[in-house]
Amino acid sequence: MSAFRRKRGAQTHVDKKAKKVKFVADGGEERNETEQERKNEVTIPPPVSLGKWTNKERVLIFSSRGINFRTRHLMQDLRTMMPHSKADTKMDRKDKLFVINEVCEIKNCNKCLFFEAKKKQDLYMWISNSPHGPSAKFLVQNIHTLAELKMTGNCLKGSRPLLSFDPKFDQEPHYALLKELFTQTFSTPRYHPKSQPFVDHVFTFTIADNRIWFRNYQIIEEDASLVEIGPRFVLNLIKIFQGSFGGPTLYENPNFLSPNMHRREIRLAAAARVREKQMLKEMQKMKRTEAKEDLARDVTADVFVTPAEEKPVHIETEAPEPKIVKKNKHKAFKRQRMARR
Repeated sequence: MSAFRRKRGAQTHVDKKAKKVKFVADGGEERNETEQERKNEVTIPPPVSLGKWTNKERVLIFSSRGINFRTRHLMQDLRTMMPHSKADTKMDRKDKLFVINEVCEIKNCNKCLFFEAKKKQDLYMWISNSPHGPSAKFLVQNIHTLAELKMTGNCLKGSRPLLSFDPKFDQEPHYALLKELFTQTFSTPRYHPKSQPFVDHVFTFTIADNRIWFRNYQIIEEDASLVEIGPRFVLNLIKIFQGSFGGPTLYENPNFLSPNMHRREIRLAAAARVREKQMLKEMQKMKRTEAKEDLARDVTADVFVTPAEEKPVHIETEAPEPKIVKKNKHKAFKRQRMARR
């Protein structure tokens, strides 16, 4: 038997029909297909790694109009890292947020990452479970993308990540809800058609300073060390809603300060410093212009005065001896020279 052919269409379960291999004889005689299948077919078990795609999570990642280049690059990086994500056109600012649920339904997505830009400098991110909720709103700060030079790591596109959470996520109920929301959104479903069947990077969510810090690290095979890939950003929680993009408020962050209030406090602090300098200058000017009072007696005159030692009084009875005045030799020599001439 010189060659054999395989039949396509392997099944996912072993109890169903397995793969069949046909062995064709060298002779030119045509045989009946039923007899050939009975005699020349060998069954091969299906591959072990073949599985069924059961987790149908799909994430819609898009933004509103008015975002800057850094936000656009961040969205592109998230779409690259999450093979189960989908993209859509930018949404108009005048549209209500409830319209996003209809967009998710059209795109057949049950999770959504929506970036909302305000005043061309503030960036807000919504993470929602469409269409029933819950949803959370964050203020995004300190964005760094994959294209920056400090990110030296590299991983294969479409690989499945490990999710690492801070232990504080299990201590408070609102963090536990966010942990479940992050797990369902950022984890790549197993056996997804666009994903790779191995793990080579880690998503870390750390809580520090009442904020959630997102980092992405590559796992190096040699010594299992971590190298940061990017992107990186910080999420400042604002509110958690019961519904998708609205509804009753489940949690509100008491430590959150809006960017407008933060900028207002900076301006007020700068204005207070300017006013303080002006008042100091005015006080110095007033001190200079005040009339100086003439004091009759100096108070500090006797500070360094110390009593002198008393000496006995000496009375001279004889006249002092007269002093001998020596003639100046130079003048005498000069007179002699003048006389010679």
